[in-house]
Order: sequence, then C-alpha cells, then structure tokens
Amino acid sequence: MSNIYQAIVVRRSDDRSFTRALEERSIDDLPQDEVLIRVHYSSLNYKDGLSCVGNPGVTRHYPHTPGIDAAGIVESSHSHEFKAGDSVMITSFDLGMNTPGGFGQFVRVPAKWVIPLPEGLSLRESMIFGTAGYTAGLSVDVLQRHGLIPRGGPIVVTGATGGVGSVSVALLARLGYSVTASTGKPDAGVFLQELGASEVIGREPVNDELERPLLKETWAGGIDTVGGTTLATVLKACKEGGAVVATGLVSSSDLPTTVFPFILRGVSLLGINAQGTTLSLRREIWSRLATEWKPAVLERLAVDRSLEQLDPEIDLILAGGQRGRVVVDLR
Repeated sequence: MSNIYQAIVVRRSDDRSFTRALEERSIDDLPQDEVLIRVHYSSLNYKDGLSCVGNPGVTRHYPHTPGIDAAGIVESSHSHEFKAGDSVMITSFDLGMNTPGGFGQFVRVPAKWVIPLPEGLSLRESMIFGTAGYTAGLSVDVLQRHGLIPRGGPIVVTGATGGVGSVSVALLARLGYSVTASTGKPDAGVFLQELGASEVIGREPVNDELERPLLKETWAGGIDTVGGTTLATVLKACKEGGAVVATGLVSSSDLPTTVFPFILRGVSLLGINAQGTTLSLRREIWSRLATEWKPAVLERLAVDRSLEQLDPEIDLILAGGQRGRVVVDLR
C-alpha cells in the first residue's frame, strides 16, 4: 500500500487569510491512533465550510484537512473491535475539526469514534445522512420522547433545504407526520414536496419581528436550524404542550423571546448536541435510520462530488445556498 494519498488541505497564509487546495499527504503524518480507515465517502456540512475558511470556533490549528464525516473500509486496526476489511463510519466527533478529516482518502482515529456500518445502509447512503442526518434523527427521537405523535398536529422545520432541515422533512414525513417546511428559497417548493412536506412556506411566517409574546397556536412542534427570531417565533406559535428542537444558529445565536410560551402554554425548548451523545444512543439512532426510519426518497437528497469538484459547494453552503446533501466521493 502506498503511503501517499489525496486530501484537501487548508493552510493559513496570514492571520486573516486561508487557502485550500488538493494536495498529496502521507499516511505517516496522520495521528498515531488505533484504526486506519480508507475513506470511500464523506459529506459536506456547514462546519466543514467554516473549517475551510479558518473559523477558530471549529478548527484551531492549520494546515488542516476538514471533513467531519467519513465512511470507508478499515485498512488496519490495533483495536480488537475492528479488523481490516470492516465497513465503518465516523460522524459527530472531533474528526475534521482538529483531527485530519474525511476530505482525505485516509483517516486514523480512536476506536471509540468508529461505528460499524449499520445493516441496511451502504457506505454512500450513510454519508447522505452524515452528521446532518444523525442530528435530524436525534431531533425526531427527542420529539417522539416528548410525546409528539403524527395526529397531534403539524411539525414545522425551518431552514428546510439545508442538511439537517431536508433530512428532518424526509424523516418526519416517512413517520407519518404532517410537515410544514419553511425556506427562503422560492424555487424549492417542488424539492421539499418530493421529500414529503405537506406545506411549504417562506420565512415570513416564522419571522415575527414585532416580538409579540405569543402568536396563534399553529404547530405541535418544530425542528429549528436557524435560531434568532425564527426560533423565537416557532416557540410563540406552538400549541399547548408542544416542543421545539434547536439544532443550529445559521441566522443568530440570540433568542429574543419571553417566558410566556413556556409558562402559559407549557412549550418545551429541547437542545441537540450530536457530538455529546453516548455510543448506545448513536447505535440506536443509526439502526433506525438504516431500517424503519429510512426514507424512500433518500436519493433525492443527494448530489455527488469528487474532491476536485468540492470548492463551489463549500462556497455555496457558506452562502446559505445548499439544497439537500452533498456526498463527497473519494474512491
């Protein structure tokens, strides 16, 4: 086996400037961890875009290879849990943040980061989900644990064309929920309806700039990827006993609301931290994603790109223009 492989490398040229390019790297330079994996597929997430432009909240040390997701075949292992030839995946750890990530053809990581590929998913399908899909799965799971059932009323998903949003729409629809998909993209209606959305709305209905303490009871719950006024609006428009899952802050980290949704309607705000979940919960969610939760429309979520084709997609996700999921083919 050659020690040389291809990877996207982001370099710091000065305090404020970063460059990225496809380079040859050596396996010998990877961390001396337990499991060496030949990466077949990765996926593009918002965190990857941030890492590619030097965001210090994601990546602190450069040069660096982004890619928080990876799926591939074990090349060698010093752990009794894995052997050469095993199909495996990694999502929602430090991979691609401060550890060389899935935008390289090899990664070497601790065994505790590695999950056997669930039966029912191909390597590529696991990366259509990736961290975004896993986060969506956690969101659906926490809504169900809160007691939200399909006949309880519609669930609104904000930022519905993005990674977490689009998978959330597909999962909820697969499970029989009525889904209201909110998007700022006027041409995304057909795409979202194909994923299973019952209703597609713009950003205005989830953007109460008047900052009223409560709004008309509209949704049984929500999955919010936007934050700020959008999250506040969804909370204020929830039905009594409803719940909203907060998964992102692409608009703002602020939450301009009052306590009224919580103390007058009993609405719950539920948080998701994909990186902090236990191994047992990870395996449970991935097992569901591979079986009873797996949407028939999974392929409609994905476009495939090689490492050489990834630059425009990185720019697009940072500009808020992503639709669905970008699968990175490293074979």
